[in-house]
Order: sequence, then structure tokens, then C-alpha cells
Amino acid sequence: MHKPDLEGPGLWTTSVGSFPKPPYILEARGKYARGEISRDDLLELERKATKEWIEFQDGVGTDVVVDGEMYRGDMVAFFAEELQGLEIGGLVRSYGNRYYRKPIATGPVGRDKPITVDWWEYAQSLTTKPVKGMLTGPYTICDWSFNEHYPTRRDYVLDLAKVIRDEALDLEKAGAKFIQIDEPAASTRMDELDLVIEAMAIVTEPLTAHTITHICYGDFHHAYPKMLDIPVDQIDLEFANSDYSLLEDFARVPFTKYIGLGVVDVHTHEQEPVEDIVAGIRRSLEFIPPERMFVDSDCGLKTRTVDEAKTKLSHIKDAVEEVKRNL
Repeated sequence: MHKPDLEGPGLWTTSVGSFPKPPYILEARGKYARGEISRDDLLELERKATKEWIEFQDGVGTDVVVDGEMYRGDMVAFFAEELQGLEIGGLVRSYGNRYYRKPIATGPVGRDKPITVDWWEYAQSLTTKPVKGMLTGPYTICDWSFNEHYPTRRDYVLDLAKVIRDEALDLEKAGAKFIQIDEPAASTRMDELDLVIEAMAIVTEPLTAHTITHICYGDFHHAYPKMLDIPVDQIDLEFANSDYSLLEDFARVPFTKYIGLGVVDVHTHEQEPVEDIVAGIRRSLEFIPPERMFVDSDCGLKTRTVDEAKTKLSHIKDAVEEVKRNL
């Protein structure tokens, strides 16, 4: 495993990736879609919102920062719009009342330029803390799109893996010390975990950065301990929503990687009290040492309001500091 380039004894705070967009961004995106403002006008506001989120994270003392993805809509469509061989289809329902435009693979996938490097460099210029590079994994791009070109899902996934690998290498060349490859689709297709593992090996094999995957909500009891075969340094998992039930599996088979410990539920407006988060972290420390623990939310916070997200992030930091004082 690649040791994270961080100071301190562990229990580092971070975020999964996405933050809620402030109202002025949501309004501006609607205006841009209607042709009422230019792309440059929208870009200026996206940069403003990114700067505000970086400043907030610095203000609460977050150890590994994210840019908040103010410039992204859906995590798959964002990449599909930039890749060769993919077209954007019509709206499909993701969950609840959330919809996205489902991509369609109509030819060999490819990439002719970096997709995320400019935004990563901008975010990193705003802080002295490390900023995570954020990529959607090849399995999830495949699973959340239609395939009209490749003979098999495996062929499609492995071609995507080469594209995401090249993007990760560009992020690393730019200076990214932490690179996260999100695979939320894996949580609902545990029967294809071998394919997730095979594709991730293509992505991470040449990297020297600290690599992370976030798998999101799912029945991980059926994937453990096989998920430990995913070739990344760190796996980010939810714990708050499932009342830390995965710790029972860790008692049976030790968790051997760095962990992203999700300690607040992103699906609720309720704010977890600091003392509840403290209790959850302490329970987890019985199975994972602090020097291998990052603490964050269960998933991205983009579905919360700005104030809700800020409160949850502040409570995470306060809880971690209290645990550290009593280690």
C-alpha cells in the first residue's frame, strides 16, 4: 500500500467528493441550458463556488480537501460528454426524483485530452492541503450507460479502464497525491466484483499516488472480505446508515487497507450529534488503527442543502478532535 503523504497519527478528515451547489449555481445552470448566459459566465460562478467550498474546508481544518464538483452534473454523464465513442441519450431515473442523461457507447471509447486536470489544478492553487483527484470508475460508467458497440460488458469496462488510467496518470503528473476512483455501481452488482477488481488493476497499477475507491451504499456483507482484493490503498464505505454493522465482519476477517469511515448519513436532514459520531469512531477503532483511518460522510453530500452539508462536515471534524484528545 502507498502510505498517504500526511502528517499526524491518523484519523484524518476528508470528504467523499460532491457538495451541494449553492442556489446561484443552480440558477446559472438553468440559464445556461436556456441560452441566457454564456459558458464563460457559468464557469466564473463555478470557480467562485469551488473557492467558497475550499475556504470552508480549510476553515474547519479538513485534512484532505475536495473541490466539491461545482462544475459537474451527473458523475457518469460528466465523463461521457468528454469521451470519444460515447453519446448522451435521454433522461432516465436514477433514484427518487433524480434523473440523468444516460450515455450510450456507440464506438470505441477514447480520450484526446485531460478532463479533470484543469479543475484539480485550480482547486489545489487555493489551498495548501492536498486536493483529491476525483474520477468515476470504469465499471460504473459501463453499468450506468447503454452498450451498443462492445460484444461484452467486460470488453467495454476494460477499454474504459484504460481511459480512466490515462486520466489518473495526468492527475498524478500534475501533482495529485490522492486519487479517488468511484465505483458506486459495484454496490448493487456484487456478482461482478471480479470485473471491478480486474478493471481497477488496470487503472491503479502504474500509479504512485494514494488510491481510493468509494463504493457507496450496498449489502457489503456479501462482498466482504473479497472487496479487499480491489487493488487500491483505501476503500471508502458507509457506516452511519447501517449502524456500523460491517464491523461485525471486520471482527471475523480483519480489514487490511486504509479506510474511509463514513460517520454521517447523507440521506437525512437530521444532524448527527457530535457525541454519536465520537461513539461510532471509537467503536471502529477497536478494529482499525487510527493510522489507517480517514473519517468522512457516508457518501457525497450533494443532496443536502449547503447549510446541512457544512454542519455535518463541522460535526465530523469536532468529533475527530475529541477522539484524538482521548486516544
